Amino acid sequence: MHKPGQATMFRSFAETHPLTLEDLRRDIVGLNTPVPLLDGTERPYVFLDNAASTPAFGRVLQCVEDFLPWYSGVHRGTGFKSLLATEVFDAAHDVVGTFVGADLSRNTVIFTKNTTECINKLANRAGLHRDDVVVSTLMEHHSNDLPWRKHCAVLHIGVLEDGHLDLVQLRGALKEHRGRVKLVALSGASNITGLCAPIHEIAEWTHAAGALLFVDAAQLAPHRPIDMFPDDDPRHIDFLALSAHKMYAPFGAGALVGPKRFFEEGEPDMVGGGVVEIVTLDSVDWNHPPHKEEAGTPNVIGGVALAAAIGVLQSVGMETVARHEMALLEYAYGKLRRLRDVILYGPTERFDDKVGTITFNIQGKHNGLVAAILGAEGGIGVRNGCFCAHPYVKHILKVTPEEDRTFTEEVRAGNKSRMPGMVRASLGCYSNESDIDALVEMLERVIRNDIRGTYQQDRSTGAFHAAGYRPDFSRYFRYHIPGVHGIRRPSEAS
Repeated sequence: MHKPGQATMFRSFAETHPLTLEDLRRDIVGLNTPVPLLDGTERPYVFLDNAASTPAFGRVLQCVEDFLPWYSGVHRGTGFKSLLATEVFDAAHDVVGTFVGADLSRNTVIFTKNTTECINKLANRAGLHRDDVVVSTLMEHHSNDLPWRKHCAVLHIGVLEDGHLDLVQLRGALKEHRGRVKLVALSGASNITGLCAPIHEIAEWTHAAGALLFVDAAQLAPHRPIDMFPDDDPRHIDFLALSAHKMYAPFGAGALVGPKRFFEEGEPDMVGGGVVEIVTLDSVDWNHPPHKEEAGTPNVIGGVALAAAIGVLQSVGMETVARHEMALLEYAYGKLRRLRDVILYGPTERFDDKVGTITFNIQGKHNGLVAAILGAEGGIGVRNGCFCAHPYVKHILKVTPEEDRTFTEEVRAGNKSRMPGMVRASLGCYSNESDIDALVEMLERVIRNDIRGTYQQDRSTGAFHAAGYRPDFSRYFRYHIPGVHGIRRPSEAS
């Protein structure tokens, strides 16, 4: 494993290049990229879909470009490029661990593709049995629910009227199932309401019940400071996962942080090159983590990009990012509350426990229609639907069990036209008041039916599109690949 102090090659950037929030906005790749509108004009794209994936920092892209001439296979190579790439890649692990406050003498950082893969890895490695219990919540993204269902019973803690986690029910469940609960798995911040759970308080309850705590930090890490606390602190977070593509480094990396001793035990969930010390025809001696858990050639570029993005965020400071976001939420909700027919979900006046996610509907208009109009006529990128968190969305929308059964049967029959959902506008560290103003202006148009297109719905997907409107994608991006001609719409794919 690498030597302590190697992470200074990334840390020095934050120390010698202090940045401001304005610097971050100027550093976003593609920020002012013009996109076509339905009326034939163009306008700079307004990116309000950061909860799905963020654009890249220019400094991250530059780091990748600077590193590419030195790229080589890592570990076990003896050439200079391999030695350099190994040094940088190993240091990137430490950058992630330090960012979340992990004690790297006792914990390891494992690079994966994304948070989903992290959670599946943890679920596969946890040694769960069918009579074990994992306590999760109604708020979870499917990625922090379905992997646990494969292995054991999952108890879903409910939420309050405003979307907050029901902490009383959680404490009661931990007491009731003490001895059977092996793990509590919950999101640090919801991708629907943006609400943050009191993870350190929950950690104390979890450890008192003899269980471990996993935090899905995919939505938390880009917005708030994180501290896993020392391993012997009752507030300690045992496992944590995050995704680079939500942290301005969309190069295919995720990270799982957890105890070395946990991953030293048992077999890795994926085997192959790099995970072993020695192999005979009769036996295998496994390598030490993180190598034991990073089978095959790792995504070196993705790891380097993630570390570079963390350096950029640290150069501004996550507390600064958090304060900026809360102020922007106050500005946004101050305007949105005044719009007639706009239905807002979750807290709308207090934002100290909420990251920059705004979910809403317009009375009498399908969420897919609203999202389509914002894109085609406003050049505004949002997202709509259930955001891979169907139970939470349906609970917030007060979908009855009977309605839920009807919608489920319709979807199974190939009709998603009536599937309930919301529109989501999600902020990044670079978002500003002009982005909010553009959104509000377009929503006012939608409310008064000042739209230019005639929109049709695809019943099989539930999505809307403007009739007769088909932008020429190849005009905006064309990269010649032999045998591939143009860019097809999803419906045209064979």
